[in-house]
Amino acid sequence: MPRSVRARATFAATAVVALALGGTSLALLGVLHANLTSDVRRTAARQVDEVAAVAVREHLPPVIASPGGGSVRVFDADGRLVSATIDVLPPAGPPVPEPPVPGGPGAPFKRQLRHPGGDRGVVMLMDDAGQRVVSASVTGPDGQLTIYASASLGPVAAAGRTAAAALAVGLPLLVLLVAAVTWRVTGRALRPVEAIRSEVAEITGHDLHRRVPVPRTGDEVSRLAVTVNATLDRLEDAGRRQRRFIADASHELRSPIAVLRTQLEVALAHPDPELWPELLTDALQDTVRLQDLATDLLLLARLDAADPVATELLDLDVLFAEVLATRTADRIPVLAELDPGASVLGNRTWLTRLLTNLVDNAQRYADSTVRVRLGTGAGTAVLAVTDDGPGIPEPDRERVFERFTRLDDARSRELGGAGLGLAIARDLAEHHGGTLAAEPSPRGARLVARLPLAGAPTDRSPSAPTC
Repeated sequence: MPRSVRARATFAATAVVALALGGTSLALLGVLHANLTSDVRRTAARQVDEVAAVAVREHLPPVIASPGGGSVRVFDADGRLVSATIDVLPPAGPPVPEPPVPGGPGAPFKRQLRHPGGDRGVVMLMDDAGQRVVSASVTGPDGQLTIYASASLGPVAAAGRTAAAALAVGLPLLVLLVAAVTWRVTGRALRPVEAIRSEVAEITGHDLHRRVPVPRTGDEVSRLAVTVNATLDRLEDAGRRQRRFIADASHELRSPIAVLRTQLEVALAHPDPELWPELLTDALQDTVRLQDLATDLLLLARLDAADPVATELLDLDVLFAEVLATRTADRIPVLAELDPGASVLGNRTWLTRLLTNLVDNAQRYADSTVRVRLGTGAGTAVLAVTDDGPGIPEPDRERVFERFTRLDDARSRELGGAGLGLAIARDLAEHHGGTLAAEPSPRGARLVARLPLAGAPTDRSPSAPTC
């Protein structure tokens, strides 16, 4: 089999057409031969019927007029030739042999069939020469007579040879025409595919802005080109986000490392034991900040990679109550209202991190109170975390979920935020098939996470459990 799609399509189309035309030609020749042979039989039978009708009424002359082509011989009971017609076969046909006399040396016939029409005992015969011979026995003024009418199959054979010759010439030409048309049409159809392939082959990670040409045909190839361009758009966006993430992560890591280095250099330059506790405390805070940032970056990398995690059926009211019970030394108190019945299928660690990030963010900006409300509705568990701080301006309600985003950069750095908490929280909610959004609030910020309840249909399910 050829390897290219164009060659395979041409080969398949040509083979199918050749087989179909070959079978049709054989069937056509068979039907033509059968029809012509049937016409010959009917002609010979009609001749016998016409001569027999005359022989019943009157004496037959030695030579009778041809009743419609072919040869007719009439023999008496003793086998003597009584009457005959003039040979009126077409010039193209072979000469008609003398019909054999029944019982004589030339009498054997290959087969005989009862003629379906007529009432004189007409019998259809075929002799060794391939002639169609029809016989009938009648009684008339001349006594008992046997009539033989023969018709040649020469015209049938000639017509078959002519048709076969025409098909032998026409079929190969038609098959070649089909092959040429298929080759050309397939080549034109696959030309855009080759253009797409060559363009994609030249695209590297440094020029993801390039796009493949989209043909204006509106067919499958055009839709393929649109899909490829959409995939390149996603790849370009992912590459841009990755480069931005790396740059932001490097910037975030550089600041605490630089501060930590400065503190160590100061400690070495001024070996005063009274300064060491303060320097060590600051160095420890920066180290903790580095550790937290590295933990967040690793979690983001795992979320982006969609690594499988273990899931289980969890009652969110019980889980969140346990998490909030450990936050006794927080600067801002948390008032919780957790309704039972919010059961979800998820990862315990990730859901704990989701609540922790939302509460941490609220405490970072709240003036005096943070409220956590858990309820259910429309097949989802609704977790709302509100604070009484300055709130989130409406234009920034979506931007706060971007990585390394700070609405108040100086205050966030002072409190140790890196701008990853809400981004991680939204990714965790989406990995559980839910959503996280900032909604309007009379005072402060209101962040609402919605997670599908266990058994409810979702557009996206959590990662499969690990073994």
